[in-house]
Amino acid sequence: MATVLRFCFVFALMSGLVTSGANPNGPLQPNYYLGTCPQAEAIVFAGVQRAVAQEARMAGSLLRLHFHDCFVNGCDGSVLLDDTATFVGEKTAGPNLNSSRGFEVIDAIKQEVESACPGKVSCADILTLAARDSVVLTRGPYWEVPLGRRDSLTASKAAVANSLPAPTSNISTLISKFKDVGLTENDLVTLSGAHTIGKARCTTFNSRFMALKPGRYRTLETEFLTSLQQLCSQGLVINNDTLTELDLKTALTFDKQYYENLPSGEGLLDSDQLLYSNGGSTRSLVEFYIKNQEAFFNDFKISMIKMGNNRPLTGTNGEIRQNCRFVNS
Repeated sequence: MATVLRFCFVFALMSGLVTSGANPNGPLQPNYYLGTCPQAEAIVFAGVQRAVAQEARMAGSLLRLHFHDCFVNGCDGSVLLDDTATFVGEKTAGPNLNSSRGFEVIDAIKQEVESACPGKVSCADILTLAARDSVVLTRGPYWEVPLGRRDSLTASKAAVANSLPAPTSNISTLISKFKDVGLTENDLVTLSGAHTIGKARCTTFNSRFMALKPGRYRTLETEFLTSLQQLCSQGLVINNDTLTELDLKTALTFDKQYYENLPSGEGLLDSDQLLYSNGGSTRSLVEFYIKNQEAFFNDFKISMIKMGNNRPLTGTNGEIRQNCRFVNS
């Protein structure tokens, strides 16, 4: 409880909140729950803090879960829905199956929020806040999260594959997928910086070393790719489920090291390395962030808010789920 109260106090100071209340028909706003569940943000923060303390990887997992929610029909909590006898959710879609995680953390936070403020705070907002708090807890930037999203009544397994960019996508596909959700080429480079934390399975990056030829002239990149090949190999067989850090150098810290890895060819995913090797404006922004972490942090905050505002359900659309895994009966 002390942690919750401290966070409420700090949040109020940082936000400059004076008076407000929920406006169900208005736009998303940082102080949306001030009149209906003022402790909501503190409860979420405390829940994420416990989860990350128990497993450091969880910060990256929650951040990724928010991405996967927002890219598929908007930030509406649809990724959290379980399959039922009459309903197929998004969890078993290729990009999520045996990959997306953190659902139990959201469940635990939701249960606490419901105990404090029944029927007031959406799962979509809890997930959005959890993504922000995951960044903060790994020494990244803080930003005020616009709130007031409602939860979807449906999900779309088919839309997952169509909407989410694959780690093996070429640069034009990456740009196109981001454009589809209202994000720019700069947003692509900025939000890819989220890969400064978290882990990935070999199945997502084995294309990076598949073309590696024995005896090739040794560079930092070939040494890096060889190490990945050794990590993922079990004799002549590739173990696609083996995990490694997206940023091998500062894996638990949200910083600009992700970008510093790219000029030497040490981006883990194809989609990471392409931001530099493709040249052009994406490389220029990578080089800018290498020199200026503050600029990366500032742009990341803006891009996260922009992504979080992607087609939210508000007003009387959707619902406030009682359990994030199921629509209300």
